[in-house]
Amino acid sequence: MDRDGPRIKLRLEYDAPLVLGPGKAQLLRLIGQLGSISAAGRQMGMSYKRAWSLVEEMNAAFAQPLVDSSRGGAGGGGATVTPAGQAVLHHYEALERLLREKGAADLAVIGALMKREDI
Repeated sequence: MDRDGPRIKLRLEYDAPLVLGPGKAQLLRLIGQLGSISAAGRQMGMSYKRAWSLVEEMNAAFAQPLVDSSRGGAGGGGATVTPAGQAVLHHYEALERLLREKGAADLAVIGALMKREDI
């Protein structure tokens, strides 16, 4: 998206209790890419404890875990995004695209109604 244009941050709130937003979606993306909860957390500027806490929260909220992890040790640990996690991320990203594409006209109208500092 254009840096000067509006940004949409999709935040889904469920009774689970779970909030699924851009941060958790990015964490899932990075775990999938990097194969590690700690590496994903580091890339996002968060501690391993915080990243693990978010993964536990997501895993507890869904019928099937979104992330599968194995303990570290001599061979090292690792993490994978499960098929359920891939599905959640896919549908979250689909909702983001839908809002950007179908909401473009509404975003433009709201933007046009805003105060302009360059006048």
